[in-house]
Amino acid sequence: MHLLAGLLSVAVVGTQLVSSDPLPSRTADGRVHVDAAGSGARDSAAARRRARLARPYLGEVLRQRDSVIERWPERVANPIRVWIAPSPKQLSGWDPAFPASVRSAFQGWQGSGVPVRFAFIDDSARAEVRVRWVSRFKTDESGRTVWWSNTRSWITKADITLATHASDGATQDAESLRAVALHEVGHLLGLDHCADSGNVMAAWVEVADLSDADRATARALYALPAGRVR
Repeated sequence: MHLLAGLLSVAVVGTQLVSSDPLPSRTADGRVHVDAAGSGARDSAAARRRARLARPYLGEVLRQRDSVIERWPERVANPIRVWIAPSPKQLSGWDPAFPASVRSAFQGWQGSGVPVRFAFIDDSARAEVRVRWVSRFKTDESGRTVWWSNTRSWITKADITLATHASDGATQDAESLRAVALHEVGHLLGLDHCADSGNVMAAWVEVADLSDADRATARALYALPAGRVR
C-alpha cells in the first residue's frame, strides 16, 4: 500500500460466531460450576469476573505498540468524518442492515467516554474514515483497519474493510457484523488486541458489545498524551 505521509498501522481481526450474550455465563477460569456452597459461590465468581472485566488492559496495548501511544486528537467540537460505502451491487452475503450496524458500532465507542465524536457523511472524498465491504478475506480475518498517523503520533485518517462472511465462511448477520465493527473501530481509536476473550478487543471476537474494560482502556489511552510513554 502506498504510504502518503507519516506512519502506517495495520490491524486485522478474525471472528468466530458471536454470542448473543455480551457476557457469556462462565467463571473467570472459563468453566461453569456449582459446588457445595451453592449460589453464594456462583455470585462470588461472577463478582470476580466483573471486577476482572472492568480492569483496563492499556499495558497490553502499549507492549504491542512498543510503548507508543497513537490516537486521534480531541475531536468533540469537530467530529471525525466517516463515510460508509453504500450497498454494494451483487455482493454475496449482503444484508441491508449492515450500514446501521456499523453506525451503531461507532456510536458505541462514542459513548465510552473518549473525547471523540463521529459524523457520518455521504462524500467519500471529504471523509477521514472510510468503511468499505468485501465478501470474504483471503486471510483468516473478518475485518481490517489501516490507519495513518503523523510525526506527532496523531492518527489522521483510516480505512476499515468489513467482510459479509466470517473467516469460517459463514454469512454474517447484523449483530455479528456490529461486533466485528466494534473491534475495528477500537483499532481505529488506537487500541490493540487484549488476551481476555470477554473484551471486544480480543483477537477473536466472542462478545457482542463493549466490556467495562474496553471502555476503561479507551479512556485511559485518551488521558495520556500521544507519543512514546516514558
